Amino acid sequence: MWWFQQGLSFLPVALVVWSAASFVFSYITAIVLHHVDPLVPYISDTGTIPPERCLFGIMLNVSTFLGMATMYVRYKQVSALSPEKPKILRLNKLGLTLGWMSCFGLCIIANFQKCILYYIHVLGACLTFGVGSIYMLVQTILSYLMQPELHSKDIFWARLAVFLWSCSSILSMFVSSVVLYSGLHGQNLVQKLHWDPQERGYTPHIISTVSEWSLAFSFLSFFLTYIRDFQKISLRAVVSLQGQTLHESPGSFRAEEQALLIAGSI
Repeated sequence: MWWFQQGLSFLPVALVVWSAASFVFSYITAIVLHHVDPLVPYISDTGTIPPERCLFGIMLNVSTFLGMATMYVRYKQVSALSPEKPKILRLNKLGLTLGWMSCFGLCIIANFQKCILYYIHVLGACLTFGVGSIYMLVQTILSYLMQPELHSKDIFWARLAVFLWSCSSILSMFVSSVVLYSGLHGQNLVQKLHWDPQERGYTPHIISTVSEWSLAFSFLSFFLTYIRDFQKISLRAVVSLQGQTLHESPGSFRAEEQALLIAGSI
């Protein structure tokens, strides 16, 4: 059995690989069609013009689903490992809420393009990266509280390092964006997809785009730290049947205590 086949480790693996592919494929398509400059465009710029916009939207919607599933499994794992620790359970619920809000923001980014509905797109980015970074902080704190009995120190330090990486990327992107948009470096910067290295504002633009790519891959790297944890999780479904057939009337259902149970592993 391969390492990604153990337990539910395929979930974070699929999330990281699929999300990275959505960025890379959209970037390649936009470059081939000369819709953006080859040197580090904004991620959102690579999903602005058809056909890469369609590819970008579809793939990120799938990433949203994978992200929600991964975060839910993480939530159930922490709940099962610390059933009698109220502090951990409260943080765990907060983490799930923040994580799903971040996934909702990713769905907004996928379906509301920057050049069409800019402010809604920015709202999605704030939910994805802003709330998402708080989710990373909560999971890092949980990793600290659960060591050394349930978590190794290496996992905690790895998650802390990735969290600090994402924070530095957010800071760098924010400062460079403020400099770019407040420096009167031309008009219609939101609609601008092509930059000349000689024009004003090019340096803060490049710093901003590099920071955005760095931030995106810091998020993906954080989910890579879930792989070892998820290798120890299996999922089982229990189905309760209320009748022998699918066409019986409600009055012919058997008593609840006689319901048939079917259990199977997934």
